[in-house]
Formats: sequence, structure tokens, C-alpha cells
Amino acid sequence: MPRDLEVPAGELVVTLESDHVELQVTSSKLPVPLVYCYALTDTVGAFLTELAKDMGLEATAVRVSTASGATLSSTMTHSFVWKPGRVLRAGEDVLDVSFVQVQEEVDTFAPSSVGRRGTTPRSVSATRMKYIVVTGGVVSGLGKGVTASSLGVLMRSSGFRVTSIKIDPYLNVDAGTMSPFEHGEVFVLDDGGEADLDLGNYERFNDLTLTRDHNITTGKIYSHCLERERRGDYLGKTVQVVPHVTDCIMEWIERVAHMPTDGLAGRPDVCIIELGGTVGDIESMPYVEALRQFQFRIGRDNIAFFHVSLVPVLGAVGEEKTKPTQHSVQALRAAGLSPDFLVCRSTQPLTKACKQKLANFCHVPAEHCLGVHDLSNIYRVPLLLHSQDVTKNCLQRLQMNERPRTPLWNEWRALAELVDSLDVPVTIAVVGKYTDLCDAYLSVSKALYHSASKVERKLVIEWIESETLGPDRADTEDYATNWERIKKADGIMVPGGFGNRGIEGKIATAKYARESKKPYLGVCLGFQVAVIEFARNVLGHEAAHSTEMVADTPHPVIIFMPEGSKTHMGGTMRLGARRTVLSRTDCHTCRLYGGLTAFDERHRHRYEVNIEYVPAMEAKGLEFIGRDTTGERMEVFEVQGHPYMVGVQYHPEFKSRPLKPSPVFYGLICAAARVKPDNLGPFQ
Repeated sequence: MPRDLEVPAGELVVTLESDHVELQVTSSKLPVPLVYCYALTDTVGAFLTELAKDMGLEATAVRVSTASGATLSSTMTHSFVWKPGRVLRAGEDVLDVSFVQVQEEVDTFAPSSVGRRGTTPRSVSATRMKYIVVTGGVVSGLGKGVTASSLGVLMRSSGFRVTSIKIDPYLNVDAGTMSPFEHGEVFVLDDGGEADLDLGNYERFNDLTLTRDHNITTGKIYSHCLERERRGDYLGKTVQVVPHVTDCIMEWIERVAHMPTDGLAGRPDVCIIELGGTVGDIESMPYVEALRQFQFRIGRDNIAFFHVSLVPVLGAVGEEKTKPTQHSVQALRAAGLSPDFLVCRSTQPLTKACKQKLANFCHVPAEHCLGVHDLSNIYRVPLLLHSQDVTKNCLQRLQMNERPRTPLWNEWRALAELVDSLDVPVTIAVVGKYTDLCDAYLSVSKALYHSASKVERKLVIEWIESETLGPDRADTEDYATNWERIKKADGIMVPGGFGNRGIEGKIATAKYARESKKPYLGVCLGFQVAVIEFARNVLGHEAAHSTEMVADTPHPVIIFMPEGSKTHMGGTMRLGARRTVLSRTDCHTCRLYGGLTAFDERHRHRYEVNIEYVPAMEAKGLEFIGRDTTGERMEVFEVQGHPYMVGVQYHPEFKSRPLKPSPVFYGLICAAARVKPDNLGPFQ
């Protein structure tokens, strides 16, 4: 029966305090109204079980569902469960849920903004710094980054502060000049560092703010060593990989590991290091040797090694093959590193016999052989590892005493359950030029998923190659098919990028979104193509373009920034966290940022809006409500009279978190799902 036709058989009044929740239930199945009280971080399962007992029902007969009808997991915390639109079902009865707000509701899904962490100082621990090293074998792409991030979640849930370092053995100084097809997206940090996408995983999972020094590359190490040699720091000695390069690596690790990255004072307790590539790669050998020496430098009790490997399942009978992992561990031990834990990736859970076989041949205890099979969502990886006692065993290996932080763990478990419970779809068409490799837009997709989880919708992404949408492709089958996909989508998102390929398709997409009033979010280049489209079709400048694409365009609405370099590509863009100032408060952007009129977001661009065209555009309805601190660089536009057409020059996806989605991505999903944003007015 549709929800609006169901007759309530009782009522649940939810009173949210700052640290607990009171639940008053009135029902025909109860002789008198009953009141239950729980901490906000307790799971809702205890309440459902107790209420079922009091009502004389089976434990599974009482459940909480969303307005769309999806049943919420009993392992979710009260802070996640009790939100407007919830329904309590007791057998065949439906109980309306109402709220009494005593203090501000604890909303662990609040959109991100400036000051996302507290600043309460904490004294430096007297214990030694602990290190967890994650290496990989057999093949790349097994999930070392997710494993390292998940271990961070487990350490934080045990009461320890963490930080992360990624080692990339390539000779590039950073990832800034690498093609997305080559290495996935370039993740930009607050300090302007252009880093490997795994640093994005670390920041998202563990709410960190890392620096460029947290991404070690061979280019950086060798540049540092050569600079020291030119200064004469080596006193005329022959500069060699051992000891000079390895010493540089160890010193770099120790220095960066002691830098706080969680917004608190004092050094972290645990540093998690991921060594990129696979064991046996010639470019990673200096790092393997440096880590071999490092374990003696800091003491073997202060470092634990996790080796991620592949256990393929072959044949119709599903036989698990351990030989690849055996050879990988053999190569690692030959180089001087002996793994303490094996993380075995597979398509199915590992059998006990397989774990014992790995233990026998890899010199690792059977309880330290961890199976990580394919899961329903990425947030279940820490839960799976924890279920195999990795938290307890790792802390014992490092001689650390657990200090449980149950609220954090319950929040994470609730998030994993929430993602799996969603069944009402919202479809977003992502129009880009690197759609053949989804890792090229990893942070974009994560920001969309974070926002969809908050809105409690199941995200469906339609990846659309922009090159197929241009007018020169109008007679192709892909043209018709992809435009039909865009028209069926609930919203459109155009991410950043560089170069001329596919640009006309993006401009056409922005035109369609503006004219059809379909929710649209443009980021970086997506911001710029919407400006070009507006100049062409509203201002009447048919030849309007960006000087990046057409250097001699008669209407250069997008121009090269004067401080940029056209001869050197690496690190010469406008990079890192920069402040945006909003001109007024009665706009989507200000409401989505919680009323803030100034905030910091990360940038990565060489071109900007030509300020000479701004007055004419604003007069026609394209209002640049956000600018930089000088007022001369355009940062945010909104199209007047449109439900949600927003463009931002910055990259908000880099600061989105699972529990704190990016505000403008959240706004896009709300508009696409036609859902009122939490505590905000409706879209006008």
C-alpha cells in the first residue's frame, strides 16, 4: 500500500538531545505510552528488539523505513536513523514519526565547509611512532590504497590518530603532468600539491588534510639528492643509491610522519605507508631497501608489514590458487621484508584450508591471512578486516593498547548499511572526455555518491563521452543514443579537463541544461563551457570561445591567467586552496554552504573568465555570485530563473567526505531528486 494511504496506528515522538535520544512510543499494542532512551551513537537494533518484546511481536517485525520504503539496517546508529520522513513499522501497523528538537540535531552527514575539524589541542604521546606499511604483489590495482585507508579507519576506531604517506616509484616529480588515461585523476591538496589519487582515498576515509610531501616520488627523491650533491653536502663522496638515496627516503618518511594532518596539535600515533606498484618492479627496489633498513632504524616492534596479493579462483569448481601469492611473498622476503599480514584479494571468501596453506608457505600465522573478497560497497572493507581480528592482531604486533572509539565505529558501520539499503534511484549524466577510465573522475564520482547517500538515493551514473555530442557527430548512432541518455537523466554534471577534444559536446550539453531547466553542475572546465555557451546563445557572440581552444577568437570570454606559464607545464597552474567570497546570501550556494559567505576550496586551472564580459552576462541572468578576494576572478555562477544551474571554477570534489558531502554536489543531487536540502529553503 502506498505510504500516503496507510492509516497510522500509533506515534513515535523522537526527542534529540546533544548526546542522546528519547523515544516515546504510543501504540494500541502497548498498555501505556513507553519511553526509551539511548546514546546517539548506540545502534537502533537494541531499541527495535526491546519494542518488539514489549509489543509481543517477533524481533524482526519492528523496523524503521525511509519515506521511499527502504528498510534501514538495525546496525545503524540513532544519529543516522532519526531524520524527517522516517516511518516505524510494527508488524502490520504503521507509526508516524515526529520530532522534538531540544538542541541542534546531530547530523553526521552535514555538508562540508570551512573548519571541518575541531582545534582542541592534544598533548604529544610519549610512545614511539608506529608505522604500518602496505605493499602489493602479483598485479597492480588490487586495492592497496583502499586497504591502507581501511587500516586507518581501524586505527582511528581504536583511539589512535593516523596519517598517511603514498610512495610512487615513478620518475615524475608529481602527478600533475600525467594523462588521466595513464594514472587516473590528479588529486589536488590544500597546499597545491598534485598527487596520486590514493591520497584522496586517505583523506576521504580518515578525514585528513595531507600535503605535497605526503606523496613521495622518485623524481622528488632524486631531485633532493642531486640538489644536495650540487651544494657539496656529501663532502666529495660518490653519491649512490645505498646509502644516500635510501637515507633520503628514510629521513623523508620520518619527517613527514610526524606532521599532524587531522587538525589537532602534536604528532600522530600511527603512520600508514603505501608503496605503489608491485614487488619486483625495478623502480621500487630503492624503496624496498629503504624500508628494510627503516625497520631496524625504528625498531621491529614499531612497524608492521601488510602485503596485498591476488588469490585467483579458477575453473568451474572455484579452486583457489595460492601460487601467485607464494611467489610474491618469496620475492618480498628475498628483498629483506617479511610480511606480518597477508591481504588476499579474491572474488569469493577464502576458505580456512586456503588460509592455512598460505600460512604454511608464506611464513605468516594463519590468523594473519586475511581474505578480502568483492563487497557490495567500499565502506564494508574495514568491517570485513575487523571481523577477521586484524585490529586486535595488528595492535598486538605493534605493542599498542586499544582505546576504543565506539561512536566512530558505529558511524562507519551505519554508513555501510545505509548505502546498501538505498533503492530509489537518482541518475546523473557525467559528460566528460576521459569516461573510458572512471578513475579519471574518481573524486567526482565519490562526491556524487557521498551526496546521494545523504539524500538517501541510490546513485546511477551515466558516463557519456562528450566527443559524441558535438554537432559534427549528428549523423552517428552514438550521437542519438547519448543525447537520449542525457535527456532521461535527472541531472547533469560536467567535470574539469584540458584540451579541445569534445569541447563542443560539452558546450551543447550546457545549452541543453539551461534551456530545459535540467539541474546542472559545472566544475572548472564545466564552469567555463557554460560561460561560453551563454555568451554564444544569449549574448549573441556566435564565435565566443576560450583562448585555450581558439587563440584568436574574436570574443575571448575565457582567457589565460597572466601569472601562468606557457613553457613549463608542471606546477604552474593556479593550485591549492583559495578563498571564494559570495556577494549575497539569498542564493543556492550560500544556503548550501550553511550560510557562509566566504570559504576555501581547491583549484587547478590555467584559464579564467574574462572580466570584460561579466557585466553583459550578469545583465542577462548569468550572475557571478562568487569571486576571489580581489573581486576580479570569477569563482561561482548561478543562472537566474533556473532550478539549479551552478558552475564553480574550483574543484569541490576534492574536499568531499563520506559523512560530509561537498555542498554544491549535494545541491545537484537534491535538485535532481527533487528533495529539499536539510535545514534549507526549497529551490526557487
